[in-house]
Amino acid sequence: MTSATDNRTTDGRAVRFAVLRKLVKNPIAAVALVWFAGVLFIAAFAPLLATGGPNLTDLGAANLPPFSDGHFLGGDAAGRDILDRLIWGSRSTVMAILIVTVVSVAAGVTTGLIAGFYRGRFETIANFLVDVVMSLPGIVLLIALYALTGPNLPVAMAVFGLLIAPTYYRLVRSIVVSVRNELYVDAARVVGLSDLRIVGRHVLWAVRAPIIIQSSFTMAAGIGIEAGMSFLGLGDPTSSSWGIMLQQSFTSIYNNPVAILWPSLVISLTVLFLILLGNALSDVLQSSARSKVMPRRKRRAAVAEAQAAITGSPVDAEPAELSSSDDVLLSIRALRVGYPRSDGGITEVVHGADLDIRRGEIHGLVGESGSGKSQMAFSTLGILPKEAIILGGSVLLDGHDLLTDSKRQREARGTRIGYVPQEPMSNLDPSFTIGRQLVKGLRAARPMSKAAAHAKLVGLLERVGIRDAERVMSLYPHEISGGMAQRVLICGAIASDPDIIVADEPTTALDVTIQAEVLEILRGLSEERGLAMILVTHNLGVVADLCDTVSVMKDGLIVEKADVDALFESPREAYTQNLLASSRSVELMEIEQ
Repeated sequence: MTSATDNRTTDGRAVRFAVLRKLVKNPIAAVALVWFAGVLFIAAFAPLLATGGPNLTDLGAANLPPFSDGHFLGGDAAGRDILDRLIWGSRSTVMAILIVTVVSVAAGVTTGLIAGFYRGRFETIANFLVDVVMSLPGIVLLIALYALTGPNLPVAMAVFGLLIAPTYYRLVRSIVVSVRNELYVDAARVVGLSDLRIVGRHVLWAVRAPIIIQSSFTMAAGIGIEAGMSFLGLGDPTSSSWGIMLQQSFTSIYNNPVAILWPSLVISLTVLFLILLGNALSDVLQSSARSKVMPRRKRRAAVAEAQAAITGSPVDAEPAELSSSDDVLLSIRALRVGYPRSDGGITEVVHGADLDIRRGEIHGLVGESGSGKSQMAFSTLGILPKEAIILGGSVLLDGHDLLTDSKRQREARGTRIGYVPQEPMSNLDPSFTIGRQLVKGLRAARPMSKAAAHAKLVGLLERVGIRDAERVMSLYPHEISGGMAQRVLICGAIASDPDIIVADEPTTALDVTIQAEVLEILRGLSEERGLAMILVTHNLGVVADLCDTVSVMKDGLIVEKADVDALFESPREAYTQNLLASSRSVELMEIEQ
């Protein structure tokens, strides 16, 4: 347990250092960080950096121009050194943005977490109050507050923090609502974690990045509102904040026009750099989510290194026997797929796998989770994750390598090669009707009129077992069942008359009765249309019922290939024997239950 905790701590530090490193490498972000750090440093050590107090007056320095008589930036109308007042004013500015940020984060994030996690009456009341607060004119409220409190900067900034807290509330609540139903949150409840620990450890961690980004804009707004209030004459004239300096220098602009330049320049640059820092931080955090995507130059070097190393490495397994007959539609040769690691290396997950798919053949690809089945299927379709790296091999369709010809692969996807995914409900767009999605997909693959596409799809929906197909075409995904959604996806996959279908666990999310119906549909379509099919599954019962040929994968290698009857009767490899034994054990347990 200690080791796991230490690893998480180390990973968290590594992530923070990576974010800081990327910020520093960004020139704009680096300048913004230096400026903001400089403001904080000056505010902390103002008594040591200034030559005198903020209100120390020298009548001889009144309206003195810059670079004269020891006054670097000159003097104001009262004879006070402008540079010293800017140094002391940084304290008031830092205090203002600190109050605004703390109050708005505390109020907005706390209520957003509670409303998003618990929902119910609290969320309803909070939403109403947030709508009311956001409809109020903030600057008018602050002016009205001045009549009650006078020139009290902390109170004004605290009220302003409450006025912008709804921004945090809405941001946090929307994220928490989507996170609260995640499986890892349910798992935390099951193991007995309290709601406080779940929110603090899991939910709050999911909203940390948006909060940090929003806080940079909040601090910029705090500086602006403090300067604006002071400029309107609602600040404390005895203080030395940048806003007070701006207001006082404006009143004597005709006597000393240069004096207004310095506070306005400092305010503008600080606000600008805070906004730029927020934008840069947003870019860095978004790129961190894609950090596993290796740069193109490193990808090429990794592929070259992997290809050079393969000649000197021992063969991990006997290569599959490949057929050279004319009925082979798709051939996968020596496919190798890898993913980058955090240390800069590459983990290979598919190690030179070979596969032949014949016309009209249903070819099962089985193995345990993580064996590389989906990687081979996705390589055929060209839909591997962006971070995936093809280290070698080919996917040949009509003699053309799809891996080296991305244009041909895009053209083949959806026309020559169809796809039936798992989790049917999550693969239909909830914003559009079934008919609109199917028609758009078919017309993209095979140019035709909307009427012709509609008529063809209605017929196909009826073929895959959907009654009243016209009505289903007008429904939204949430209005149909999971089994019907899978039939819709099968219809979409075959609508463009492909030569081969890649079905990735097409029955996983369905109950047993619907599974049997879907398998029967796939078998019938294969026989009617001469469709070749790659069926990715871990269910050996599905393989026995549907497939003609089976390839067994283990650790990224195809360890055995045979006709389905031969494989079930006399499996050659120990791994295949264990898979069959496990499947039989599960079946016996289900029968006993």
